[in-house]
Amino acid sequence: MRILIVEDEKRLAQTLGGLLARAGYAYDLAYDGDQGLDCALSGIYDGVVLDVMLPGKNGFQVVEALRRAGRKTPVLLLTARAETGDKVQGLDSGADYYLTKPFDSRELLACLRAVLRRQEPLAPEVLAFGGLTLNLSACTLGWGEKWVKLSARELEVMRLLMANPGHVVPKETLLLKVWGYDSGAEDNHVEVYVSFLRKKLHHIGSRAAISSARRLGYFLEVKDD
Repeated sequence: MRILIVEDEKRLAQTLGGLLARAGYAYDLAYDGDQGLDCALSGIYDGVVLDVMLPGKNGFQVVEALRRAGRKTPVLLLTARAETGDKVQGLDSGADYYLTKPFDSRELLACLRAVLRRQEPLAPEVLAFGGLTLNLSACTLGWGEKWVKLSARELEVMRLLMANPGHVVPKETLLLKVWGYDSGAEDNHVEVYVSFLRKKLHHIGSRAAISSARRLGYFLEVKDD
């Protein structure tokens, strides 16, 4: 999953990013409300960790604009302001949870997991396509009795493909969701990881394959014997 962190204190933002990375999340950073809103509106993020006191638009305004635009991305607000009125304003603006600074890192991760579950309460741990099985918690891809371990990026690419059965997933979507805006990654990064996955699918004898839609992206299909 990819999380957007919007925090103007750069050291704290980087600390939060490291915390999320160790917990298995990918992340991008934004340092003011206007940049944060632009990133959040892209729709590529599974969740947003958002400070309230920001240059430009404050956190309340960012959430309100996000909800007006129809985005349902889970938002966890962070603030040093502990007054009840501020909490009410934050939740009424459309945030999913309001966490007061200072906070324990374990509490932050627990709150983030909670708001992400609220967005997708029935999100499965195992995805299936034809006879292909992707176990998200074990990071494994299986066909019949054969299984292979996936790297974090291989897992995320395959998750996006298996979450959209029968549909072409644009290369740009894969690039942004898996690598993020500021990674410097290019189209060939997607091609390389698709190649890795194709080799692993062949290794386990899968009839499900990753096919290319010329100049568009990739999709899964089950090949005939």
